[in-house]
Amino acid sequence: MPRISAASNAAQRAETQHRILTAFGELLFTHGLPGLTMTDVARHARIGRTAVYNYYADIEELLIAYALDETERFLVGLRESLDSLDNPVERLALYVRAQVEDLSRRHLPPGPAMGAVLSPGSFAKLAVHVGELSVLLQGILRGGMAQRYLPEADVAQLAQLIHGTLSSSAARGDGAGQDSDAEARIARTVRFIQLGAGARFDTDGRPARVNA
Repeated sequence: MPRISAASNAAQRAETQHRILTAFGELLFTHGLPGLTMTDVARHARIGRTAVYNYYADIEELLIAYALDETERFLVGLRESLDSLDNPVERLALYVRAQVEDLSRRHLPPGPAMGAVLSPGSFAKLAVHVGELSVLLQGILRGGMAQRYLPEADVAQLAQLIHGTLSSSAARGDGAGQDSDAEARIARTVRFIQLGAGARFDTDGRPARVNA
């Protein structure tokens, strides 16, 4: 058992939960979800198996906790990054790139595919939280249409199509690794989605207004 070093029980619990979630995420990346057990997580986190069960009843509960924690962290960082950009086509590029990299890094079944490994109740919990991503994307698309950088379209349907493309990209591992090939694949995905949304570019590669 680890030596208690936190200043309070609450801080110690938070530290232990962080260790469990971190260990779980690392195992997802290296081994994937199939066959993963609570014992594996406990061993990787270097804590007792009973301690893991004190926080999470089973792998499914641990999976949903990890997904929610990661999604919240991702949303906070993404919103901060988007706030630094004004052009909606560039904001869309940032959103797409961040999503591809994050989905690949987390090694989780993206979007609706999570329904295959979660109970309906657990998937519903995740869907509410992940729905914030759709709201964020729809806001970017509406901004692009309002500023005439994107043609008018059904925003909800377009967002759904974009997320489907992102799920496929993550399943292929397009954001995996740090080499130039991975970067090129991400860049292609970004441009494919931008063009699919109706974005246009001038001869210097800068976003141009449609029907201008």
